[in-house]
Amino acid sequence: MAVEAEKSGPDGKLWSLFKMPFWQSGNASSSSSSTLSSMHHNVHHQLGQIHESAAERMALHSASTVSYVTKSLLPARRRLHLDPPNKLFFPYEPGKQVRSAIGIKNTSKSLVAFKFQTTAPKSCYMRPPGGILAPGESLIATVFKFVEPPENDEKPAVDQKSRVKFKIMSLKVKGDMDYVPELFDEQRDEVVVEQVLRVVFLDPERPTPAMEKLKRQLAEAEAALETRKKPPEEAGPRIVGEGLVIDEWKERRERYLAQQQVEGPDSV
Repeated sequence: MAVEAEKSGPDGKLWSLFKMPFWQSGNASSSSSSTLSSMHHNVHHQLGQIHESAAERMALHSASTVSYVTKSLLPARRRLHLDPPNKLFFPYEPGKQVRSAIGIKNTSKSLVAFKFQTTAPKSCYMRPPGGILAPGESLIATVFKFVEPPENDEKPAVDQKSRVKFKIMSLKVKGDMDYVPELFDEQRDEVVVEQVLRVVFLDPERPTPAMEKLKRQLAEAEAALETRKKPPEEAGPRIVGEGLVIDEWKERRERYLAQQQVEGPDSV
């Protein structure tokens, strides 16, 4: 501390006059400490906000990533019910073309197109290969496959494994339209793989529940095919040619006129 001067007053006492900067330096130090403390607090507060904001962004990103991964791992909602659900049973008859059957039902609330695919298109085909089902509608599809004979004259084995697989895909469609396979190419992002079907051979001479069920499904598929082949029953008047309506009364009248011509006018 610096003393500027000493003065003697009337009472003989000495008065020490201190420089004003002594008090000002004390106030400046206090003010600086307060300012630094405030700045330190503000910096900590801002860093805390930045940390919280970064943590929130990381949490949102992690949640979004987990949601995407979970969604990609979870199976898509099925539109079709398959019977059998994941296999195609064929009678094992080497060197012959055999048949299997699978029931397909639309369990959704909209029109659904379905399509078959196989890893062996040269030796397998489906009837029908695809189609459109209304909500609740079902059909039985027939699958044809040529069974390769065993190599090197080996004894046929019913339980031999087949590498051939079949795949059933579905696509939600809108409005009344005809089925064309190109639908699945045009709307590829909306296509759902319903099931990959594995081939299982059955001994045709051995009665098993699977073999009996296959026979029933094949019979139902054949009956449905014959029904589709028949022309629709005609209800009401038949329309022939350019708007000519032939009903039972007109047919009777024509027969009557023809009979009159044969008998002649004198017989009347």
